[in-house]
Amino acid sequence: MTNTISPESPAAWRDPAVGTRRDITLPQGTLTVFDSGSGDPIVFVHGLLVNANLWRKIIPSLSREYRCVAIDLPFGSHTTAMPDADLSAPGLAQLVIGAIEKLGLGPVTLVGNDSGGAVSQLVVAARPDLVARLILTSCDAYENFPPPFFNYVGLAARTPGALTAMALSLRPRATRRLPIAYGWLTRRPIEPAASDSYALPVSTKAIREDTRRVIGGLDPKYLLEAAKTYADFKQPVLLAWSAGDRFFPDRYAERLAADFPNARIEWIHDSRTFSPEDQPAQLTAAISSFLAATATESPH
Repeated sequence: MTNTISPESPAAWRDPAVGTRRDITLPQGTLTVFDSGSGDPIVFVHGLLVNANLWRKIIPSLSREYRCVAIDLPFGSHTTAMPDADLSAPGLAQLVIGAIEKLGLGPVTLVGNDSGGAVSQLVVAARPDLVARLILTSCDAYENFPPPFFNYVGLAARTPGALTAMALSLRPRATRRLPIAYGWLTRRPIEPAASDSYALPVSTKAIREDTRRVIGGLDPKYLLEAAKTYADFKQPVLLAWSAGDRFFPDRYAERLAADFPNARIEWIHDSRTFSPEDQPAQLTAAISSFLAATATESPH
């Protein structure tokens, strides 16, 4: 295994609350996960330019009753580069599938946020047998992948030197509150240690190259094709959606709820896209209630 970022770097910090670090070997490369608790498994999937720290305020309560596994996907805030992996959206879904199988977890409750929610939908489409329940917080869906506001990120990935410049712009903490960074994804500033772990890794060349490939693989065709399978997924689905989300409007939650035959919506209030950052108590309560209510429906 080649760690591209030193464990002592602020970029590598992970809150102890997310669990014990485990590096697992998959055909695509080394993937890092964080494991805590015991019981029925919950797998957490973050999105672009964040990592397992996104779930640090959610996992402690849930791990009292469930086994919680948070994956560090190569979304640009990871520490171990995956130069040989397919990092298209379907390729990222295969990493989640590989982790579930490698750890012997399935079927799991799968929880996704932002572009990690898109990956989770692709997991359900490809391997519904591995998913006992699906929980989507505000996330990409259908043609909204990525949201139009973030087209500049795709342009940066295609323009020589632009992604490097974007990475350098994230180094000062003050700039991270700008709309083109994390400013419109959270209502409140992210704590410095977590913010550093999100923003700093992409300054490393190997991580940046992974990020470039991930961004290049975001395409609405994948989610539009996956949506054709939703009617066949009969397991419980919770849409814990940030009400009035700027990038993922309420209509997408309603559309998903109509397409999945066993879905319900729980609105998360006073929150932007990163509800695990903005409203962890609301989100944890919604997840806990959903898990309890559907315990007899899930094939664990």
